[in-house]
Amino acid sequence: MWKFSQRYLFWSVLHRSYSQSQSQVRVRFAPSPTGYLHLGGLRTALYNFLYARHLNGKFLLRIEDTDQTRLVPGASERLVEDLLWAGIEIDEGPGFGGQFGPYVQSQRTEIYSKAIEELLKNGTAYRCFCTERRLDLLRKEAVRTRQVPRYDNKCRHLTKSEVESLLDRGTPHCIRFKLTDHEEPLDDLIYGKVHHNVSDNEGDPVVMKSDRFPTYHFANVVDDHLMGITHVLRGVEWQISTTKHLLLYKAFGWEPPKFGHLPLLVNADGTKLSKRQGDIGIQHFREKGYFPLALLNYVVSAGGGFEHRDSGKQQLLSVQELSRQFLIERVNSHPSRLNPELLEDLNRLEIEQRLADNESRLLLIRNVQELVKKAYPKHSNLDLAEEHVVDVLRWSSQRLTLLQDLTSSKLSFLWVKPSSYELKDLSREQLNTLIHELDAHEGFNKDDLNVRLKNFAQKENIKFPLMMKSLRAALSGLKEGPGVAEMMEILGKTVTLERLREALPKDEIQLKQKS
Repeated sequence: MWKFSQRYLFWSVLHRSYSQSQSQVRVRFAPSPTGYLHLGGLRTALYNFLYARHLNGKFLLRIEDTDQTRLVPGASERLVEDLLWAGIEIDEGPGFGGQFGPYVQSQRTEIYSKAIEELLKNGTAYRCFCTERRLDLLRKEAVRTRQVPRYDNKCRHLTKSEVESLLDRGTPHCIRFKLTDHEEPLDDLIYGKVHHNVSDNEGDPVVMKSDRFPTYHFANVVDDHLMGITHVLRGVEWQISTTKHLLLYKAFGWEPPKFGHLPLLVNADGTKLSKRQGDIGIQHFREKGYFPLALLNYVVSAGGGFEHRDSGKQQLLSVQELSRQFLIERVNSHPSRLNPELLEDLNRLEIEQRLADNESRLLLIRNVQELVKKAYPKHSNLDLAEEHVVDVLRWSSQRLTLLQDLTSSKLSFLWVKPSSYELKDLSREQLNTLIHELDAHEGFNKDDLNVRLKNFAQKENIKFPLMMKSLRAALSGLKEGPGVAEMMEILGKTVTLERLREALPKDEIQLKQKS
Protein backbone atom coordinates (compact mmCIF):
# COMPACT_ATOMS: atom_id res chain seq x y z
CA MET A 1 0.00 0.00 0.00
CA TRP A 2 1.46 3.33 -0.98
CA LYS A 3 1.67 6.02 1.67
CA PHE A 4 -1.02 8.63 2.23
CA SER A 5 1.36 11.51 1.42
CA GLN A 6 2.25 9.94 -1.95
CA ARG A 7 -1.40 9.33 -2.74
CA TYR A 8 -2.35 12.88 -1.80
CA LEU A 9 0.43 14.37 -3.92
CA PHE A 10 -0.47 12.19 -6.92
CA TRP A 11 -4.16 13.07 -6.98
CA SER A 12 -3.66 16.75 -6.06
CA VAL A 13 -1.27 17.29 -8.97
CA LEU A 14 -3.60 15.53 -11.40
CA HIS A 15 -6.64 17.36 -10.04
CA ARG A 16 -4.87 20.69 -10.41
CA SER A 17 -4.12 19.91 -14.10
CA TYR A 18 -7.72 18.74 -14.55
CA SER A 19 -9.10 21.96 -13.04
CA GLN A 20 -6.95 24.08 -15.34
CA SER A 21 -8.40 22.28 -18.36
CA GLN A 22 -12.01 23.07 -17.45
CA SER A 23 -11.87 26.58 -18.92
CA GLN A 24 -12.29 25.14 -22.42
CA VAL A 25 -14.18 22.33 -24.14
CA ARG A 26 -12.09 19.15 -24.34
CA VAL A 27 -13.29 16.11 -26.26
CA ARG A 28 -11.59 12.87 -27.23
CA PHE A 29 -11.68 10.07 -29.73
CA ALA A 30 -10.64 6.89 -27.95
CA PRO A 31 -10.47 3.89 -30.31
CA SER A 32 -9.09 0.45 -29.57
CA PRO A 33 -6.32 -0.66 -31.98
CA THR A 34 -8.06 -3.98 -32.62
CA GLY A 35 -8.77 -3.17 -36.26
CA TYR A 36 -8.77 -0.30 -38.71
CA LEU A 37 -10.85 2.87 -38.80
CA HIS A 38 -14.28 2.45 -40.39
CA LEU A 39 -17.17 4.78 -41.20
CA GLY A 40 -18.69 4.56 -37.71
CA GLY A 41 -15.37 5.43 -36.07
CA LEU A 42 -14.75 8.25 -38.55
CA ARG A 43 -18.19 9.71 -37.77
CA THR A 44 -17.46 9.62 -34.01
CA ALA A 45 -14.04 11.24 -34.45
CA LEU A 46 -15.44 13.85 -36.85
CA TYR A 47 -18.33 14.93 -34.63
CA ASN A 48 -16.00 15.28 -31.64
CA PHE A 49 -13.57 17.29 -33.76
CA LEU A 50 -16.29 19.56 -35.17
CA TYR A 51 -17.74 20.14 -31.71
CA ALA A 52 -14.33 21.12 -30.34
CA ARG A 53 -13.54 23.42 -33.26
CA HIS A 54 -16.98 25.06 -33.11
CA LEU A 55 -16.36 26.02 -29.47
CA ASN A 56 -12.60 26.71 -29.80
CA GLY A 57 -11.83 23.60 -27.76
CA LYS A 58 -9.32 20.76 -27.96
CA PHE A 59 -9.57 17.40 -29.71
CA LEU A 60 -7.62 14.54 -28.10
CA LEU A 61 -6.72 11.12 -29.41
CA ARG A 62 -6.36 8.35 -26.82
CA ILE A 63 -5.48 4.77 -27.70
CA GLU A 64 -7.41 2.31 -25.53
CA ASP A 65 -5.30 -0.84 -25.75
CA THR A 66 -6.07 -2.50 -22.43
CA ASP A 67 -7.28 -5.65 -24.19
CA GLN A 68 -3.80 -6.83 -25.14
CA THR A 69 -5.08 -10.10 -26.64
CA ARG A 70 -6.88 -8.36 -29.53
CA LEU A 71 -4.28 -5.82 -30.64
CA VAL A 72 -3.59 -5.57 -34.38
CA PRO A 73 0.01 -4.58 -35.19
CA GLY A 74 0.17 -1.24 -36.96
CA ALA A 75 -3.50 -0.41 -36.30
CA SER A 76 -2.72 2.69 -34.19
CA GLU A 77 -0.39 4.14 -36.80
CA ARG A 78 -2.88 3.49 -39.61
CA LEU A 79 -5.67 5.04 -37.57
CA VAL A 80 -3.71 8.28 -37.08
CA GLU A 81 -2.86 8.32 -40.78
CA ASP A 82 -6.54 7.93 -41.73
CA LEU A 83 -7.64 10.72 -39.37
CA LEU A 84 -5.07 13.15 -40.73
CA TRP A 85 -5.95 12.17 -44.32
CA ALA A 86 -9.58 13.03 -43.54
CA GLY A 87 -8.56 16.48 -42.30
CA ILE A 88 -9.15 15.76 -38.59
CA GLU A 89 -6.39 17.57 -36.72
CA ILE A 90 -5.19 16.11 -33.41
CA ASP A 91 -4.39 18.63 -30.67
CA GLU A 92 -3.16 16.13 -28.09
CA GLY A 93 -2.33 12.46 -28.35
CA PRO A 94 0.42 9.92 -29.01
CA GLY A 95 3.10 11.76 -30.97
CA PHE A 96 1.24 15.08 -30.77
CA GLY A 97 2.19 16.23 -27.27
CA GLY A 98 -0.05 17.42 -24.45
CA GLN A 99 0.26 17.80 -20.69
CA PHE A 100 -2.12 14.95 -19.81
CA GLY A 101 -0.20 12.03 -21.30
CA PRO A 102 0.68 9.32 -21.78
CA TYR A 103 -2.21 8.99 -24.24
CA VAL A 104 -1.87 5.22 -24.64
CA GLN A 105 -3.63 3.26 -21.90
CA SER A 106 -1.06 0.47 -21.70
CA GLN A 107 1.42 3.16 -20.62
CA ARG A 108 -0.84 4.35 -17.78
CA THR A 109 -0.99 1.19 -15.65
CA GLU A 110 0.53 2.88 -12.60
CA ILE A 111 -2.18 5.54 -12.71
CA TYR A 112 -4.90 2.86 -12.80
CA SER A 113 -3.33 0.90 -9.95
CA LYS A 114 -3.34 4.00 -7.75
CA ALA A 115 -6.92 4.80 -8.74
CA ILE A 116 -7.97 1.22 -7.84
CA GLU A 117 -6.40 1.66 -4.40
CA GLU A 118 -8.64 4.68 -3.91
CA LEU A 119 -11.76 2.62 -4.56
CA LEU A 120 -10.56 -0.24 -2.36
CA LYS A 121 -9.82 2.27 0.37
CA ASN A 122 -13.24 3.95 0.25
CA GLY A 123 -15.05 0.60 0.07
CA THR A 124 -16.60 0.95 -3.40
CA ALA A 125 -14.48 -1.87 -4.87
CA TYR A 126 -13.36 -5.29 -3.65
CA ARG A 127 -11.10 -8.19 -4.57
CA CYS A 128 -12.79 -11.13 -6.29
CA PHE A 129 -11.16 -14.58 -6.09
CA CYS A 130 -13.75 -16.50 -8.09
CA THR A 131 -12.19 -18.88 -10.59
CA GLU A 132 -13.01 -18.90 -14.29
CA ARG A 133 -14.58 -22.34 -13.73
CA ARG A 134 -17.00 -20.96 -11.14
CA LEU A 135 -17.94 -18.04 -13.37
CA ASP A 136 -18.54 -20.42 -16.26
CA LEU A 137 -20.85 -22.53 -14.09
CA LEU A 138 -22.81 -19.39 -13.17
CA ARG A 139 -23.22 -18.56 -16.87
CA LYS A 140 -24.39 -22.06 -17.73
CA GLU A 141 -26.89 -22.10 -14.87
CA ALA A 142 -28.30 -18.75 -15.98
CA VAL A 143 -28.75 -20.05 -19.52
CA ARG A 144 -30.39 -23.23 -18.20
CA THR A 145 -32.89 -21.23 -16.15
CA ARG A 146 -33.40 -18.69 -18.97
CA GLN A 147 -31.97 -15.78 -17.02
CA VAL A 148 -29.47 -13.08 -18.01
CA PRO A 149 -25.97 -14.26 -17.03
CA ARG A 150 -24.58 -12.09 -14.23
CA TYR A 151 -22.07 -12.35 -11.42
CA ASP A 152 -23.70 -13.16 -8.06
CA ASN A 153 -21.43 -10.75 -6.10
CA LYS A 154 -20.18 -13.57 -3.85
CA CYS A 155 -16.80 -12.04 -3.06
CA ARG A 156 -18.38 -8.72 -2.10
CA HIS A 157 -19.26 -10.37 1.20
CA LEU A 158 -15.84 -11.80 2.09
CA THR A 159 -14.54 -10.69 5.48
CA LYS A 160 -11.28 -8.82 5.85
CA SER A 161 -9.58 -11.87 7.32
CA GLU A 162 -10.81 -14.09 4.46
CA VAL A 163 -9.41 -11.66 1.91
CA GLU A 164 -6.06 -11.45 3.70
CA SER A 165 -5.84 -15.25 3.94
CA LEU A 166 -6.48 -15.64 0.21
CA LEU A 167 -3.92 -12.94 -0.57
CA ASP A 168 -1.32 -14.62 1.66
CA ARG A 169 -1.77 -17.83 -0.35
CA GLY A 170 -1.19 -15.91 -3.58
CA THR A 171 -4.69 -16.67 -4.92
CA PRO A 172 -5.25 -14.98 -8.30
CA HIS A 173 -7.89 -12.27 -8.17
CA CYS A 174 -9.42 -9.35 -9.98
CA ILE A 175 -11.01 -6.17 -8.65
CA ARG A 176 -14.76 -5.60 -8.92
CA PHE A 177 -16.76 -2.40 -8.51
CA LYS A 178 -19.83 -2.34 -6.27
CA LEU A 179 -22.87 -1.39 -8.30
CA THR A 180 -25.60 0.57 -6.57
CA ASP A 181 -28.98 1.86 -7.66
CA HIS A 182 -28.69 4.93 -9.89
CA GLU A 183 -31.82 7.01 -9.55
CA GLU A 184 -30.77 10.09 -11.52
CA PRO A 185 -31.52 9.79 -15.25
CA LEU A 186 -28.76 10.49 -17.77
CA ASP A 187 -29.29 13.87 -19.43
CA ASP A 188 -28.09 12.87 -22.88
CA LEU A 189 -27.12 15.78 -25.15
CA ILE A 190 -28.83 14.04 -28.09
CA TYR A 191 -31.47 11.70 -26.61
CA GLY A 192 -32.56 13.79 -23.63
CA LYS A 193 -33.48 12.04 -20.35
CA VAL A 194 -32.46 8.38 -20.36
CA HIS A 195 -32.99 6.12 -17.34
CA HIS A 196 -31.22 2.80 -16.93
CA ASN A 197 -30.53 1.08 -13.62
CA VAL A 198 -27.54 -1.12 -14.41
CA SER A 199 -27.69 -2.99 -11.09
CA ASP A 200 -31.06 -4.49 -12.14
CA ASN A 201 -29.42 -6.48 -14.93
CA GLU A 202 -25.74 -6.85 -14.07
CA GLY A 203 -23.58 -8.13 -11.28
CA ASP A 204 -20.62 -6.15 -10.00
CA PRO A 205 -18.32 -5.52 -12.99
CA VAL A 206 -14.60 -6.22 -13.11
CA VAL A 207 -12.58 -3.00 -13.14
CA MET A 208 -9.09 -4.49 -12.85
CA LYS A 209 -8.29 -7.87 -14.40
CA SER A 210 -6.01 -10.46 -12.85
CA ASP A 211 -3.25 -9.43 -15.29
CA ARG A 212 -3.34 -5.98 -13.61
CA PHE A 213 -4.75 -4.32 -16.72
CA PRO A 214 -7.90 -2.22 -16.20
CA THR A 215 -11.13 -2.94 -18.04
CA TYR A 216 -12.51 -0.50 -20.58
CA HIS A 217 -15.10 1.03 -18.24
CA PHE A 218 -12.66 1.80 -15.44
CA ALA A 219 -9.78 3.13 -17.55
CA ASN A 220 -12.23 5.16 -19.62
CA VAL A 221 -13.57 7.02 -16.58
CA VAL A 222 -10.18 7.58 -14.97
CA ASP A 223 -8.66 8.87 -18.20
CA ASP A 224 -11.57 11.11 -19.11
CA HIS A 225 -11.37 12.76 -15.70
CA LEU A 226 -7.61 13.14 -15.50
CA MET A 227 -7.39 14.38 -19.11
CA GLY A 228 -10.01 17.02 -18.36
CA ILE A 229 -12.59 15.75 -20.84
CA THR A 230 -15.67 17.98 -20.64
CA HIS A 231 -17.90 16.28 -23.21
CA VAL A 232 -18.07 12.64 -24.27
CA LEU A 233 -19.58 12.06 -27.72
CA ARG A 234 -19.69 8.38 -28.66
CA GLY A 235 -21.86 5.76 -30.33
CA VAL A 236 -25.29 4.99 -28.89
CA GLU A 237 -24.16 1.40 -28.22
CA TRP A 238 -22.28 2.80 -25.20
CA GLN A 239 -25.34 4.56 -23.76
CA ILE A 240 -26.32 1.55 -21.65
CA SER A 241 -22.86 1.62 -20.01
CA THR A 242 -23.00 5.30 -19.09
CA THR A 243 -24.88 4.62 -15.84
CA LYS A 244 -21.98 2.40 -14.80
CA HIS A 245 -19.56 5.20 -15.61
CA LEU A 246 -21.59 7.73 -13.64
CA LEU A 247 -21.46 5.42 -10.61
CA LEU A 248 -17.67 5.28 -10.94
CA TYR A 249 -17.50 9.08 -11.06
CA LYS A 250 -19.61 9.20 -7.93
CA ALA A 251 -17.37 6.65 -6.17
CA PHE A 252 -14.33 8.85 -6.85
CA GLY A 253 -16.17 12.03 -5.93
CA TRP A 254 -15.56 13.47 -9.40
CA GLU A 255 -17.78 15.70 -11.55
CA PRO A 256 -18.71 13.70 -14.68
CA PRO A 257 -18.49 15.19 -18.17
CA LYS A 258 -21.58 15.77 -20.30
CA PHE A 259 -22.54 12.78 -22.45
CA GLY A 260 -24.01 12.66 -25.94
CA HIS A 261 -24.61 9.42 -27.84
CA LEU A 262 -24.56 9.37 -31.61
CA PRO A 263 -27.21 7.24 -33.37
CA LEU A 264 -26.31 4.14 -35.33
CA LEU A 265 -25.04 4.47 -38.87
CA VAL A 266 -27.01 2.04 -41.01
CA ASN A 267 -27.02 0.91 -44.62
CA ALA A 268 -29.52 2.33 -47.10
CA ASP A 269 -31.85 -0.61 -46.39
CA GLY A 270 -31.74 0.02 -42.63
CA THR A 271 -29.41 -2.87 -41.77
CA LYS A 272 -26.60 -2.16 -39.32
CA LEU A 273 -23.13 -1.36 -40.60
CA SER A 274 -20.66 -4.03 -39.64
CA LYS A 275 -16.86 -3.98 -39.43
CA ARG A 276 -16.99 -7.33 -41.20
CA GLN A 277 -18.20 -5.50 -44.30
CA GLY A 278 -14.97 -4.99 -46.18
CA ASP A 279 -16.28 -1.85 -47.83
CA ILE A 280 -16.78 0.38 -44.77
CA GLY A 281 -13.12 0.70 -43.80
CA ILE A 282 -11.58 4.13 -44.48
CA GLN A 283 -8.64 2.43 -46.17
CA HIS A 284 -11.10 0.89 -48.66
CA PHE A 285 -12.42 4.33 -49.62
CA ARG A 286 -8.90 5.72 -49.91
CA GLU A 287 -7.73 2.88 -52.13
CA LYS A 288 -10.81 3.22 -54.34
CA GLY A 289 -9.96 6.88 -54.87
CA TYR A 290 -12.58 8.76 -52.87
CA PHE A 291 -11.52 12.18 -51.65
CA PRO A 292 -11.54 13.05 -47.92
CA LEU A 293 -13.94 15.98 -48.08
CA ALA A 294 -16.44 13.92 -50.08
CA LEU A 295 -16.28 11.18 -47.45
CA LEU A 296 -16.73 13.63 -44.56
CA ASN A 297 -19.77 15.25 -46.19
CA TYR A 298 -21.15 11.78 -46.90
CA VAL A 299 -20.90 10.84 -43.22
CA VAL A 300 -22.52 14.01 -41.91
CA SER A 301 -25.29 13.92 -44.53
CA ALA A 302 -26.95 11.10 -42.62
CA GLY A 303 -26.48 12.21 -39.02
CA GLY A 304 -27.61 15.83 -38.97
CA GLY A 305 -26.05 18.41 -36.66
CA PHE A 306 -25.90 21.45 -38.93
CA GLU A 307 -27.63 24.80 -39.30
CA HIS A 308 -28.42 24.77 -42.99
CA ARG A 309 -28.39 21.71 -45.24
CA ASP A 310 -30.32 22.41 -48.44
CA SER A 311 -31.73 18.99 -49.30
CA GLY A 312 -32.51 20.16 -52.82
CA LYS A 313 -28.95 21.20 -53.62
CA GLN A 314 -25.80 19.12 -53.43
CA GLN A 315 -23.30 20.74 -51.07
CA LEU A 316 -19.65 20.03 -50.38
CA LEU A 317 -18.70 21.95 -47.26
CA SER A 318 -15.12 22.47 -46.12
CA VAL A 319 -14.01 21.25 -42.69
CA GLN A 320 -13.99 24.87 -41.52
CA GLU A 321 -17.56 25.40 -42.74
CA LEU A 322 -18.72 22.13 -41.17
CA SER A 323 -17.25 23.12 -37.81
CA ARG A 324 -18.76 26.60 -38.04
CA GLN A 325 -22.24 25.20 -38.68
CA PHE A 326 -22.11 22.27 -36.27
CA LEU A 327 -24.75 22.23 -33.51
CA ILE A 328 -24.95 19.23 -31.17
CA GLU A 329 -28.66 19.81 -30.56
CA ARG A 330 -29.36 19.26 -34.25
CA VAL A 331 -27.83 15.77 -34.34
CA ASN A 332 -30.47 13.15 -35.16
CA SER A 333 -31.52 10.68 -32.49
CA HIS A 334 -32.76 8.11 -35.01
CA PRO A 335 -30.55 5.70 -37.03
CA SER A 336 -28.66 7.47 -39.79
CA ARG A 337 -29.07 5.92 -43.26
CA LEU A 338 -26.17 6.16 -45.66
CA ASN A 339 -26.86 6.54 -49.37
CA PRO A 340 -23.89 5.31 -51.47
CA GLU A 341 -25.11 7.23 -54.52
CA LEU A 342 -24.64 10.45 -52.57
CA LEU A 343 -20.98 9.63 -52.01
CA GLU A 344 -20.49 9.28 -55.76
CA ASP A 345 -22.10 12.68 -56.36
CA LEU A 346 -19.97 14.27 -53.66
CA ASN A 347 -16.77 12.79 -55.06
CA ARG A 348 -17.58 14.21 -58.50
CA LEU A 349 -18.26 17.55 -56.84
CA GLU A 350 -14.89 17.47 -55.10
CA ILE A 351 -13.13 16.77 -58.41
CA GLU A 352 -14.86 19.86 -59.83
CA GLN A 353 -13.80 21.98 -56.87
CA ARG A 354 -10.21 20.81 -57.07
CA LEU A 355 -10.13 21.60 -60.79
CA ALA A 356 -11.23 25.17 -60.03
CA ASP A 357 -8.31 25.82 -57.66
CA ASN A 358 -4.80 26.25 -59.10
CA GLU A 359 -2.94 24.43 -56.33
CA SER A 360 -5.46 21.59 -56.03
CA ARG A 361 -5.64 21.24 -59.81
CA LEU A 362 -1.88 20.67 -60.04
CA LEU A 363 -2.07 17.93 -57.38
CA LEU A 364 -5.00 16.38 -59.24
CA ILE A 365 -3.00 16.34 -62.46
CA ARG A 366 -0.06 14.67 -60.73
CA ASN A 367 -2.41 12.11 -59.25
CA VAL A 368 -3.87 11.22 -62.65
CA GLN A 369 -0.43 11.06 -64.26
CA GLU A 370 0.75 8.58 -61.62
CA LEU A 371 -2.39 6.46 -61.96
CA VAL A 372 -1.99 6.27 -65.75
CA LYS A 373 1.69 5.37 -65.55
CA LYS A 374 0.86 2.64 -63.06
CA ALA A 375 -2.00 1.32 -65.23
CA TYR A 376 0.11 1.25 -68.43
CA PRO A 377 3.67 0.48 -67.31
CA LYS A 378 4.70 -0.99 -70.68
CA HIS A 379 3.82 2.17 -72.63
CA SER A 380 6.50 4.83 -72.69
CA ASN A 381 4.75 7.15 -75.14
CA LEU A 382 1.71 8.29 -73.13
CA ASP A 383 -0.35 11.45 -73.59
CA LEU A 384 0.11 13.04 -70.14
CA ALA A 385 0.51 16.73 -70.91
CA GLU A 386 -1.07 18.87 -68.17
CA GLU A 387 -3.46 20.58 -70.58
CA HIS A 388 -4.69 17.23 -71.86
CA VAL A 389 -5.17 15.83 -68.34
CA VAL A 390 -7.23 18.90 -67.39
CA ASP A 391 -9.39 18.53 -70.53
CA VAL A 392 -10.05 14.90 -69.65
CA LEU A 393 -10.88 15.76 -66.05
CA ARG A 394 -13.35 18.43 -67.11
CA TRP A 395 -15.04 15.98 -69.47
CA SER A 396 -15.16 13.25 -66.82
CA SER A 397 -16.26 15.31 -63.81
CA GLN A 398 -19.96 14.79 -64.60
CA ARG A 399 -19.58 11.26 -65.95
CA LEU A 400 -17.13 9.35 -63.77
CA THR A 401 -16.98 8.97 -60.00
CA LEU A 402 -13.34 8.11 -59.35
CA LEU A 403 -10.04 9.11 -60.89
CA GLN A 404 -9.24 5.39 -61.22
CA ASP A 405 -12.13 5.12 -63.67
CA LEU A 406 -10.02 7.05 -66.15
CA THR A 407 -7.62 4.11 -66.43
CA SER A 408 -10.25 1.56 -67.49
CA SER A 409 -9.49 -0.36 -70.69
CA LYS A 410 -12.43 1.32 -72.46
CA LEU A 411 -10.75 4.70 -71.98
CA SER A 412 -7.19 3.62 -72.75
CA PHE A 413 -7.27 5.78 -75.89
CA LEU A 414 -7.16 8.84 -73.63
CA TRP A 415 -3.57 8.11 -72.71
CA VAL A 416 -2.13 5.42 -74.99
CA LYS A 417 -1.17 6.72 -78.41
CA PRO A 418 -1.94 4.28 -81.25
CA SER A 419 1.22 2.59 -82.47
CA SER A 420 0.10 0.83 -85.67
CA TYR A 421 -2.85 1.29 -87.99
CA GLU A 422 -3.77 1.50 -91.65
CA LEU A 423 -5.78 4.29 -93.24
CA LYS A 424 -7.44 2.09 -95.87
CA ASP A 425 -10.47 4.27 -96.56
CA LEU A 426 -8.97 7.74 -96.19
CA SER A 427 -6.29 9.12 -98.52
CA ARG A 428 -3.41 11.28 -97.40
CA GLU A 429 -4.89 14.31 -99.11
CA GLN A 430 -8.31 13.76 -97.55
CA LEU A 431 -6.87 13.36 -94.04
CA ASN A 432 -4.74 16.47 -94.50
CA THR A 433 -7.78 18.43 -95.67
CA LEU A 434 -9.78 17.23 -92.68
CA ILE A 435 -7.01 18.30 -90.30
CA HIS A 436 -7.05 21.82 -91.81
CA GLU A 437 -10.83 22.06 -91.52
CA LEU A 438 -10.90 20.87 -87.89
CA ASP A 439 -8.07 23.26 -86.99
CA ALA A 440 -9.94 26.20 -88.53
CA HIS A 441 -13.01 25.79 -86.29
CA GLU A 442 -13.13 27.01 -82.68
CA GLY A 443 -15.92 24.73 -81.43
CA PHE A 444 -14.98 21.17 -80.56
CA ASN A 445 -18.07 19.58 -79.06
CA LYS A 446 -19.44 16.20 -79.99
CA ASP A 447 -22.60 17.32 -81.82
CA ASP A 448 -20.85 19.95 -83.92
CA LEU A 449 -18.02 17.54 -84.76
CA ASN A 450 -20.47 14.87 -85.85
CA VAL A 451 -22.16 17.27 -88.30
CA ARG A 452 -18.83 18.45 -89.70
CA LEU A 453 -17.56 14.90 -90.16
CA LYS A 454 -20.73 13.89 -92.03
CA ASN A 455 -20.52 16.95 -94.26
CA PHE A 456 -16.86 16.21 -94.95
CA ALA A 457 -17.58 12.59 -95.91
CA GLN A 458 -20.37 13.71 -98.23
CA LYS A 459 -18.20 16.40 -99.84
CA GLU A 460 -15.27 14.01 -100.34
CA ASN A 461 -17.58 11.22 -101.50
CA ILE A 462 -16.37 8.86 -98.75
CA LYS A 463 -18.60 6.29 -97.10
CA PHE A 464 -19.19 7.71 -93.61
CA PRO A 465 -18.85 4.40 -91.64
CA LEU A 466 -15.57 3.60 -93.41
CA MET A 467 -14.17 7.07 -92.74
CA MET A 468 -15.09 6.82 -89.08
CA LYS A 469 -13.36 3.44 -88.87
CA SER A 470 -10.15 4.99 -90.21
CA LEU A 471 -10.39 7.97 -87.85
CA ARG A 472 -10.99 5.68 -84.87
CA ALA A 473 -7.83 3.76 -85.77
CA ALA A 474 -5.82 6.98 -86.06
CA LEU A 475 -7.11 8.38 -82.78
CA SER A 476 -7.10 5.26 -80.61
CA GLY A 477 -5.86 2.18 -82.43
CA LEU A 478 -9.03 0.52 -81.12
CA LYS A 479 -11.86 -1.17 -82.97
CA GLU A 480 -14.43 -0.28 -80.30
CA GLY A 481 -15.10 2.51 -77.85
CA PRO A 482 -17.00 5.82 -77.80
CA GLY A 483 -18.17 7.35 -81.06
CA VAL A 484 -15.44 9.13 -83.04
CA ALA A 485 -16.96 12.59 -82.47
CA GLU A 486 -17.22 11.94 -78.73
CA MET A 487 -13.68 10.55 -78.74
CA MET A 488 -12.47 13.79 -80.36
CA GLU A 489 -14.32 15.88 -77.77
CA ILE A 490 -12.81 13.87 -74.92
CA LEU A 491 -9.28 14.05 -76.32
CA GLY A 492 -9.64 17.75 -77.00
CA LYS A 493 -8.66 19.70 -80.07
CA THR A 494 -4.90 19.77 -79.46
CA VAL A 495 -4.47 16.02 -78.91
CA THR A 496 -6.94 15.10 -81.68
CA LEU A 497 -5.07 17.15 -84.29
CA GLU A 498 -1.74 15.91 -83.01
CA ARG A 499 -2.78 12.27 -83.40
CA LEU A 500 -4.27 12.84 -86.85
CA ARG A 501 -1.05 14.51 -87.98
CA GLU A 502 0.92 11.56 -86.63
CA ALA A 503 -1.31 9.32 -88.75
CA LEU A 504 -0.06 11.02 -91.90
CA PRO A 505 2.74 9.11 -93.66
CA LYS A 506 6.18 10.44 -92.75
CA ASP A 507 6.85 11.91 -96.18
CA GLU A 508 3.51 13.76 -96.02
CA ILE A 509 4.43 15.24 -92.64
CA GLN A 510 7.81 16.37 -93.92
CA LEU A 511 6.22 17.89 -97.02
CA LYS A 512 3.69 19.72 -94.84
CA GLN A 513 6.46 21.07 -92.58
CA LYS A 514 8.46 22.38 -95.63
CA SER A 515 5.42 24.12 -97.01
